Amino acid sequence: MTETPLAPNPYDRACPTREVLDRIGDKWTVLIIGALSEGPRRFNDVARRIDGISQKMLTQTLRSLERDGLVKRTQYLEIPPRVEYELTSLGESLRTPLRALELWAEAHIAEILDARATAGSPRP
Repeated sequence: MTETPLAPNPYDRACPTREVLDRIGDKWTVLIIGALSEGPRRFNDVARRIDGISQKMLTQTLRSLERDGLVKRTQYLEIPPRVEYELTSLGESLRTPLRALELWAEAHIAEILDARATAGSPRP
């Protein structure tokens, strides 16, 4: 007799969907997916595109994205060696929702900054 798996529940800390949401919600993941949505890029191209990311964090995030099937790493047997990163079809499927979040942030940044400024002032 086969057990029916429980429905995904990201509010349950043991559910694997929470780990996926943590990965997708990471700021570096969002920016790397955005950079790679423009097409395949070499490591240094990605690093130049994302201001403030360290080499270590870029390496770790790219490895995690590759492990999760969102990014494909292609190593070319050339001299000097060349490696490119690109979105897989699964990674491509994230472009639309992440772009929507980016557009939302751009549209509402003034309101958010105003709210922060107001929150810093004494309450009546």
